[in-house]
Amino acid sequence: MECIQLMKQCWNEQPEKRPTFEEIFDQFKNINKGKKTNIIDSMLRMLEQYSSNLEELIRERTEELEIEKQKTEKLLTQMLPPSVAEALKVGGTVEPEYFDSVSLYFSDIVGFTTISAHSEPIEVVDLLNNLYTVFDAIIGNHDVYKVETIGDAYMVASGVPVLNENRHAAEIANMALDILSAVGTFKMRHMPDVPVRIRIGLHTGPCVAGVVGLTMPRYCLFGDTVNTASRMEATGLPYRIHVHESTVKVLRELNLGYKLELRGRSEVKVLYQAIKISANGPRAADGRDSPVQETESRETTTGTTCKEEKLSISISVAAADSKDVKQVFHKAVKKISHVRVMTQVLQAPEEEDNVMMSHH
Repeated sequence: MECIQLMKQCWNEQPEKRPTFEEIFDQFKNINKGKKTNIIDSMLRMLEQYSSNLEELIRERTEELEIEKQKTEKLLTQMLPPSVAEALKVGGTVEPEYFDSVSLYFSDIVGFTTISAHSEPIEVVDLLNNLYTVFDAIIGNHDVYKVETIGDAYMVASGVPVLNENRHAAEIANMALDILSAVGTFKMRHMPDVPVRIRIGLHTGPCVAGVVGLTMPRYCLFGDTVNTASRMEATGLPYRIHVHESTVKVLRELNLGYKLELRGRSEVKVLYQAIKISANGPRAADGRDSPVQETESRETTTGTTCKEEKLSISISVAAADSKDVKQVFHKAVKKISHVRVMTQVLQAPEEEDNVMMSHH
């Protein structure tokens, strides 16, 4: 009789008045008290256990899925800027962008080839991993974006892809000073007595940025600003920050206490001849600009440097004075083969200050 009443309750047209599985199971236990459990009781018990286990299993799997999703998103944002990564996750395309003013950082290890020659491959990998782990921890404290590492070269940008007005120069400069300070105490595991010396170059200017490739896509920067920043690093000195005049101008406008010292004049393989200035370590600025002598830098029709322009002039004079035109022609071709003809023609500024920088 009790079983029939229980069945009628389960058939009630109003769902809220129907007993739950737990209540049904309890009533069956009371009905069959002292008797052997039948197949219905076993079925109800199995259904109850399965329902409880299924809910717990779904909760655990959902948590595991959320953790893995966070890991994937973190890895993606480490490879690409967050704004670019979000666009790619939703299936969108990232169009190339032109930036009027960004600041770039280049550095490499002085004597890396010699260090590699006296080290095992695994030791070289260990060196770069330890050094760049220190660098990566530093750049997390600044508004910058790590573009890439190629061998011992380390490239960082500020003001791209997220604009930060003219603070990009200060962010890059502060980061460079922090990195330079950290390298002073860095030791190689397999060569603890050999100091790790780095050169640093900074430059500010326009560039184009965009995502390149579908497999392992990279956020890359293009333009003469990138080339010039690399040249500033290549022509710098160990334990010094070699700063281009364009970066110097922004830093002086910010007036944050950077001291910039004139290094001297030398040639850089870019679209113009530049004056370089050097920087020692951070001190309070005295507010006076370093004296810079003006250098003539005329643009040629082929976009070559001043040195190349002088070479072309000397060839034309030789041709005018020689009677053997064929011989002069061959000499000219031989000399021109050493001339680096640039693919772009840009207006060369009359004066370029490249400096070494320091800051308190």
